[in-house]
Amino acid sequence: MQSREALGLILGLIAVVIFGATLPMTRLAVGDLGPWFLTLARASGAGLIAVTVLLSLQRKPPPRRQFGQLFLAAVLLVGGFPGLTGVAMQSVPAAHGGIVVGVLPLATIVAAALIDGERPSAGFWGCGIAGAALVVAFAVRHGTGPVAAGDLLLILAVACAAAGYTISGRLSRTMPGWEVISWTLVITLPVTLPATILLWPGPDRQVAASSWAALAYLAAMSMYLGFVAWNAGMALGGIARVSQVQLLQTFVTLAIAALILGERFDAETIGFALAVVAIVFLGRKFRIASPGSK
Repeated sequence: MQSREALGLILGLIAVVIFGATLPMTRLAVGDLGPWFLTLARASGAGLIAVTVLLSLQRKPPPRRQFGQLFLAAVLLVGGFPGLTGVAMQSVPAAHGGIVVGVLPLATIVAAALIDGERPSAGFWGCGIAGAALVVAFAVRHGTGPVAAGDLLLILAVACAAAGYTISGRLSRTMPGWEVISWTLVITLPVTLPATILLWPGPDRQVAASSWAALAYLAAMSMYLGFVAWNAGMALGGIARVSQVQLLQTFVTLAIAALILGERFDAETIGFALAVVAIVFLGRKFRIASPGSK
């Protein structure tokens, strides 16, 4: 059992490193490609990879009863999170986004508790409120107004990701994690592929090679391989436990944003990141009662 959980945590860590580059890569590409084309293109590119893998391995479609959950996961993870972060990255730095998204581990536990019918303790909810308040405080201090529009979009993106992760984690208990993300992407392909072709930049539009490279990363790594590792990790180690590995994602994002975008982050930014990590870590210490327990 311990080796199973350890493998789940290792896979989760691999996914977090991959996901940590998502906001910087989105920031790098969105200026040339726009948020909507970027969202559709990364999904259709990942979808084509998924089709190739499924056909190569001759996998049969999942039971019809699971398509509702797959569709909902697709709405949240293929459309919701990428679309919202794509728009947000037009107005806020990737390092800034990394701090706001830092509450995702705690949000994932909340989503897992609500969707699975578990009962978090008062202390757990207190940590959730404190974490949300800290993110709002950071947004107010570093935003363009009381709360920047980009911050609100990022918070909505966190909600989409938390719910989507939970649904994917549940599905990964009954089918391999790579199949969950593969079928999720395939379901959306009839929409994302034609829309990508329709919105493809014309020859008169200058798109830097770095933007195309960032798009390729988002499609192959953030949208596909990262989720293969993440879903498998949640299935092995548990949704709540593995989600805490994302405590490290904020720091991965900050480092990559500094490396490829030249974004600077000061001691105050690092302080906010550490505070978010501390609250999330404290939150996982409180009891979450399972359904039917007293």
